[in-house]
Amino acid sequence: MSVLDAGRRVLEIEARAVAGLARALDASFERAVEVLGACRGKVVLTGMGKSGLVCRKIAATLASTGTPAFFLHPAEGMHGDLGILARGDAVVAVSNSGETEELVEILPAIRQLDLALVAITGNPASTLARRARVVLHVAVEQEACPLNLAPMASTTATLALGDALAAALMERRGFSAEDFARFHPAGTLGRQLTLQVADLMHGGDDVPRVGVDTPMREAVLEMTSKRLGLTGVFDGSGALVGVVTDGDLRRWIEKRGDLLAQPAGEVMTRAPKTVAADTPAVDALRRMETHAITSLFVVGASGAVEGVVHIHDLVKAGLR
Repeated sequence: MSVLDAGRRVLEIEARAVAGLARALDASFERAVEVLGACRGKVVLTGMGKSGLVCRKIAATLASTGTPAFFLHPAEGMHGDLGILARGDAVVAVSNSGETEELVEILPAIRQLDLALVAITGNPASTLARRARVVLHVAVEQEACPLNLAPMASTTATLALGDALAAALMERRGFSAEDFARFHPAGTLGRQLTLQVADLMHGGDDVPRVGVDTPMREAVLEMTSKRLGLTGVFDGSGALVGVVTDGDLRRWIEKRGDLLAQPAGEVMTRAPKTVAADTPAVDALRRMETHAITSLFVVGASGAVEGVVHIHDLVKAGLR
């Protein structure tokens, strides 16, 4: 068998294992979701060896999707780590055989605390299954290992089942994209949903400002010093009445030539686009893209300019 055929064989076996698990899903899955969803404390995942590694991933997925979850190494549990367990918790124990010695040894402690136990096992007649409140049967026809020894298809199916539990719990809780963002503030979605224009704008003395009568010679210096490629044009009352951009400068020179002696009010584009400070930053980016502009002036409730936000700041923040 070629290495390519060997690779395809593994993927095909594991795909069949997951597909078979989907077809076999029954009321026990619904009961498991109810047990975990009703948990007043945390969900503790436990398993040895490869099952333990799968448990760590399931715990991480649960925790990131609204279900407080931790991993407990059963061997370490017998040497003090059982203190992580508390009344009101639920336990998900994973063992293909259901007879893993270290796992069986912590079952009395789980029973003493009267914790809900969900077993994920390939042996529904095992010690683990008999002690569990809910049994999720994960059986595979064969492992993807060429020797049919190393856990491959079984761990893949278990991992997929853990994802199914997490997704079902999200549905049960009505877990939203906004909730997800709170747990992932550094991720792209988190930044899109939590960053506001106020977090990225240039404010105070960093806002380029000139008056309508300011000579363009001075306006260009203001644009250069503030490095945003534009300047706001304000009337005598301090209201924003226009904007002069690098594009305005090029267009004026192409059409009329003389520029520096002109007042800013003659060169400016009137009614510049603005945005509120509490607007989601990603919405500001979309507006810039829609209007093919690179900046928006940020205005408060009174209409006064509070800052300016540039497309480079939004892209730098990962909003793309």
